Amino acid sequence: MTEKSKIIDIRSLSIDQIKEKLTEMGEQGFRAKQIYEWIWAKSCVDFDLMSNLSKPLREKLKENFVIRAVKVKQSQVSSDRTIKSSFTLYDGNVIEGVLIPAPERMTACVSSQVGCSLTCKFCATGYMDRKRNLNADEIYDQVVLIAKQAEEKYQQPLTNIVYMGMGEPLLNYANMMKSVERITSPDGLNMAAKRITVSTAGIAKMIKKLGDDEVRFNLALSLHAANDKKRNEIMPINEQNTLEALADALKYFYAKTKSPITFEYIVFDNFNDELEDAKELARFCKNVPCKVNIIEYNPISLASFVNADADKIEVFANYLKNQGIITNVRRSRGKDIDAACGQLAIKDKEAQEA
Repeated sequence: MTEKSKIIDIRSLSIDQIKEKLTEMGEQGFRAKQIYEWIWAKSCVDFDLMSNLSKPLREKLKENFVIRAVKVKQSQVSSDRTIKSSFTLYDGNVIEGVLIPAPERMTACVSSQVGCSLTCKFCATGYMDRKRNLNADEIYDQVVLIAKQAEEKYQQPLTNIVYMGMGEPLLNYANMMKSVERITSPDGLNMAAKRITVSTAGIAKMIKKLGDDEVRFNLALSLHAANDKKRNEIMPINEQNTLEALADALKYFYAKTKSPITFEYIVFDNFNDELEDAKELARFCKNVPCKVNIIEYNPISLASFVNADADKIEVFANYLKNQGIITNVRRSRGKDIDAACGQLAIKDKEAQEA
């Protein structure tokens, strides 16, 4: 084998490609199914532990392939039981993911990119550079590692996954979709697609592509303002993806998937917290079947935004409910360890320089 082929991560190969490689190595093709089961269904990252393979075959696999597993670098437990972890990637980059425990569910919040390119003004990750996209197996590994934390710390299985960590999932479309396929596949983690939510800042053409691909997972749109002037101010992505373009894309998505949309809306003090803002949001909600999650803002040192008063949030939410819109007010989790929505950012110098 050439030096170049020796560094192939076996998880980047399909089962047919593994079969082909095994045949080239003089091994029997049926072993591919066993290997595939080890790396995906059993989440095994060490060839030596693949016990139903012969020792000579395991040695050949080690000579010709690698498994570039994600590793937990550090974990912090919040007073509300939320666990934030930093994960080290094979190239030294660091990302973050969060386990969010609740009475009825255990949710993994995973990242899709190292950093982010969208520069949303209220989000800590938006102040980082985007270094690269995550591979599908790096997203999958976060789920496996967070699921392990849920089992070990709280003796409960993982029930839900949200792609709401660092990065914009729709700007890493192929890897995001491949990770969902591995997570939901019967020969992967076998999790129901309806227990997965992918959150986007709003890239209209990619929302339409989700529709074309007839995805079965849930879609959430980080909206935070329902007029273009305000949204442009806090989310520069809106300049190329106006509310009109997003509404058109969401209608297309719904027509293709029949899946209702979740709108995420942070109510900022003296910015988007007036009754008129609620009316604009209610009008936007008429575009597609949807619900609204009102999210508590979690201040970051890089921005001056402040959460709206509780009384204003209540008035805002009640207006939406009176318009017949399903509305939930979400309280922040993990705020004391910077694990809450919008707070994920690699702070230590070593990680930034990796």
